[in-house]
Amino acid sequence: MTVSSPAPAAAPSPTSSDEIVVEVKDMTAGYLPGINIINSANLVARKGELIGIIGPNGAGKSTLLKSIFGLVKVRGGDITLNGESIVGLKADKLVHRGVAFVPQNNNVFPSLSIEENLQMGLFQNPKAYAERLEFVTGIFAELGKRLKQRAGSLSGGERQMVAMSRALMMNPSVLLLDEPSAGLSPVRQDDAFIRVSDINKAGVTTIMVEQNARRCLQICDRGYVLDQGRDAHQGTGRELLNDPQVIGLYLGTLGDEAH
Repeated sequence: MTVSSPAPAAAPSPTSSDEIVVEVKDMTAGYLPGINIINSANLVARKGELIGIIGPNGAGKSTLLKSIFGLVKVRGGDITLNGESIVGLKADKLVHRGVAFVPQNNNVFPSLSIEENLQMGLFQNPKAYAERLEFVTGIFAELGKRLKQRAGSLSGGERQMVAMSRALMMNPSVLLLDEPSAGLSPVRQDDAFIRVSDINKAGVTTIMVEQNARRCLQICDRGYVLDQGRDAHQGTGRELLNDPQVIGLYLGTLGDEAH
């Protein structure tokens, strides 16, 4: 099946508003005592926006997402969700508040069926299964036809669909995606970006870390370039795609395969 490439985004999505959903303010965070991976980083995601985070390897992109989701210790600054600080909250509390996270690796239960994986995503509200299944299969229609298939038998792209679907089962208001196109074939990468865009258009504020910088900036409303744990550049996707400094420093080595 041939999948067309996403068209560049000229302006923020019409579903976005001035209402700030997630805000990272001067955040410092790291895994080991005395060693900070994130250094005074800032980020704003408004309701309905698709935010892209790009940058060189080791810039702290995944660490930033994990810090928002309570998986990395925040040592300074603040993270707010709908105006309330969430620093120190564990992942289960954040899920209850409407935040979902899809890691890059080990993001499905391989010994379970697709259906069982989706049920695991709804463990806090099992009564809503039928309603949420209808929603996610509206975006990932092929999964609805293969619910009994074991997740371990799926391709990388299919596993990514299951992982995103499981995250959506709890009806999150915010979706954090870590490298959704990593390891996928070019056609599957296109498909992954289209699905991310579909999820966002369905009303889910989305923050995506992505190594395929060009494709990420093509579909996002706004983007942040992270370098050495700091937000070095920000702007709309189109602005960053056409920024000579961003092109020279980052896009020359990031996402070349997407020319």
